[in-house]
Formats: sequence, structure tokens, C-alpha cells
Amino acid sequence: MDGGQTLEGRVAIVTGASRGIGKGIALELGAAGATVYVTGRSVRDGLLPGTVAATAAEIDDIGGRGVAVQVDHRDDEQVSALFERVAQDHGQLHILVNNVYDAPGSAKWLGRPFWEVGAQGWDHTFQVGVRSHYMASVHGAPLLMNSPGGLIVNVSSSGASGYSHNVVYGVAKAAVDRMTADMAIELRPHGTAVVSIWPGVVMTELLQTIPPDADGRRVLQLPGEGDYDLAEAETPRFAGRAVVALATDPDLTERSGRAFYVADLAESYGFTDIDGRRPKPMLLRGG
Repeated sequence: MDGGQTLEGRVAIVTGASRGIGKGIALELGAAGATVYVTGRSVRDGLLPGTVAATAAEIDDIGGRGVAVQVDHRDDEQVSALFERVAQDHGQLHILVNNVYDAPGSAKWLGRPFWEVGAQGWDHTFQVGVRSHYMASVHGAPLLMNSPGGLIVNVSSSGASGYSHNVVYGVAKAAVDRMTADMAIELRPHGTAVVSIWPGVVMTELLQTIPPDADGRRVLQLPGEGDYDLAEAETPRFAGRAVVALATDPDLTERSGRAFYVADLAESYGFTDIDGRRPKPMLLRGG
């Protein structure tokens, strides 16, 4: 945790927290003292390391309480059961982070035109990256409204405002940000805020598989977008520190309904990444 914020006594759910950005967010919420329910499909290491149980155990080790729940967010019954469990255990929910996304599964469509992505890419991206956020929010809203200062964070992308990866990616992220804006209107009378965050290039377990080049540099190559030196990337916990800062902001309602770069939140709130850096956004700004 950076900056001394405390989330003692608060209950959070982070979807897709076996690894990557979701894990980083879950760890920072735990470091701030929250009870964190971490969800995902992974209960054993696969092509990439990371499980919900491992994330929960790390949360315990750094001062929070981690609760691992295997959930396939394409299955409405499993999603409903998750929130029923939280209701039974605590009767309330303070923070919901909608992060679940199938980055490895979507990688095959990177840089491909829409006529090659077709219906399969559209359905996959929207089911896992948009509908999943919507359904978790549907079940989470009644619990959040029982909690003063309730917060939904939708992990989105600057692809919502300008071309990134492919057509379906940008449309999906724009849908997430519109969902943030419209949910904020409907939740405002109930004291619950909704914010989208835009991480930059993040050194996830997936990107760690990129081999170093002849100069020892790991470079992410995005077709049609550019090359990115991963030495300058954010860690997954940088986004986590943004969520903690938002959750402890007494003026959070002023940000509700809007999308923010994680790097811009770092400037506003004064936090850094775990290595003391304050990374600048490596992806596009604006449309």
C-alpha cells in the first residue's frame, strides 16, 4: 500500500484476479486491510502461473483477508452464487472491481481487421469483457447500496477513445465506459460511485513471456500501433493503488461516471508504482 490509506472493515470483490491487473488490484486492496473475494477460473497453474487460491494467500500474507472463489463469469448462476455468499458472510459490499477479461484468448485477434475477427471475436470479447461487468454489477449493486461510499471500478482502456488492437476491442471498451457513465447516474441517489480506469502497458504474466531481444530488452510489438519497451511498463499493483486511492477519497462522487488513466490518478493522488516510479501512459491519449 502507498500513502497510508486504510480499508479496514471493508469488503471487496475483484473479478479475474488469478493474475495480471486483477491480482495487482486485489493485493493492494488487501494491503490496505480489506477483505477481498478474488474470482477467476484458475484453480491450478496452466500456461500462465496464477490461481485464485494463490492470490488469496498473498493477500493474507500482506495484512488483508483473501477469499478465493472459483467463478466462470460467463455462467450467471456462478456469478449469482458469488454475491449470495458475500451477502451471507457480510451483508454488504463496499468495492466491486470488474476486471475479468480473457487477454490470452483475445490475443489471436490483435491487429486483425474486423472482417477476419468476425462474430466469434465479437461474441467472445463482449461476453467476457462487457456482459460479465454488467452482470456482476447487477448482483453487486444492492449490496453496494447498503454500504456508505460504495464503489464500482470498471477496468477499461484508452481503446475506448481511439483505435487500439482492433474494431471489436475498441467498441467493447467504449461500451464499458458508457456503462460506467450511465450506471453512475442511476446509482448516484444511492451514494454509490462508478469509475473506469485505464491502465497503460502493464507487465503481466502474459507479457513476461516475451523473450528479450539481442540488447536484453523486452519489447511489446502491437501491429499498427507501435513498439513498447517493457522496462517502462506499469506493474499490476499500480492500478491497485489507483483503486485504493479512489476507495478512500472523501470526494469520490465528483469522479463518478468518468474514465481516468491510472497514471493521471497517480498524479492527482500522489501515489507511485511499487518501484517508486510514476509511469507515464504508454498508450494513446485521446481519439
